[in-house]
Amino acid sequence: MKTLGSMNVDVITLFVEDLQRVRAFYQEVFRFSATYEDEVSAVFDFGNMSINLLNISEAYGLIHPGTVASRESGSRFQFTIRVEDVDAVCNELNKQGVALLNGPVDRPWGVRTAAFTDPAGHVWEIAQQLI
Repeated sequence: MKTLGSMNVDVITLFVEDLQRVRAFYQEVFRFSATYEDEVSAVFDFGNMSINLLNISEAYGLIHPGTVASRESGSRFQFTIRVEDVDAVCNELNKQGVALLNGPVDRPWGVRTAAFTDPAGHVWEIAQQLI
């Protein structure tokens, strides 16, 4: 079977109801600027992949005939960023007014984690390897 490209995930598109608010959150919390912006999207590079924030009004055209879920439908995934010190990152998030969903907590699999959401409800986890 022939593979589809390099099989790397290059871009993840997140549907958002309030692009301006979510874009500002990403700029403030992750501390970098969008690498591409227009009136309906903003792209942020995260090292080996990019996050495309797309106004939910454009989502239907991308996934038709699929259904675009609302924020109230709940989370079905989370992004994880490895960090050296979860507690230090949590302190920084707190200073920025970001409320944690949970943590910091030591998980039985040897990782200390904490989670938060962006304004559109997408879950982000920070994780520190303990062992």
